[in-house]
Amino acid sequence: MQPLPPLVPGELADADFLRLIGRPDPVILDIGCNDGAEIDRFLKMFPKCQVHAFEPDPRPRARFKKHIRDKRVKLWPLAISAEDGEAEFHLSSADQAPTGVQMPESGEWDLSGSLRKPLKHLDFHPWVKFDKTLKVETMKLDTFTQRNKITRIDFIWADVQGAEADLIAGATESLKFTRHLYTEYNENEMYQGQVGLRKLIELLPGFEVMVRFPDDVLFRNRSFR
Repeated sequence: MQPLPPLVPGELADADFLRLIGRPDPVILDIGCNDGAEIDRFLKMFPKCQVHAFEPDPRPRARFKKHIRDKRVKLWPLAISAEDGEAEFHLSSADQAPTGVQMPESGEWDLSGSLRKPLKHLDFHPWVKFDKTLKVETMKLDTFTQRNKITRIDFIWADVQGAEADLIAGATESLKFTRHLYTEYNENEMYQGQVGLRKLIELLPGFEVMVRFPDDVLFRNRSFR
């Protein structure tokens, strides 16, 4: 297995995106987009981009629709997963966030919802509650790209709260024409069945780790140079 690069503090900067993508018209997928906080960056950097955003929770979707009204962006009420169908989505909430953590403008904590049942998340962040579930539509990324005739993905930004392996399992064909994958990871099983970085690397044999941040990792498809 490839050696892991050293941890780098911070996160991807705009200059990194511009260097990595290197074209004005990229196809970008924001999987688990919440209210679209990252999408403004994409729209400013890439004037001819096409962004597909996925969010199964209706609460942040409502904020997304108020905040982002750009023809370059398409919002899909889907959870990208390993199967096409329906699944229970574990909704997150909180009465109050601890000092230093900013609540969404709605006052609802909807940033931690997942297809996976919370596990160690309950210990690490006891102020976050998972009292409700919602049945949501799930779709494999392969199904989505086939239906929408997408044959090139320049960048995937994934924030799926412990369901990273499910995303990968349903994207075996789509990942072949994906240049970069950027995803959260956690070495603790925050959600039931969540895998760590070493396992993610095993699940992505065609990719290599470019940069490793404390909570995020950037993969590059070896087929693209």
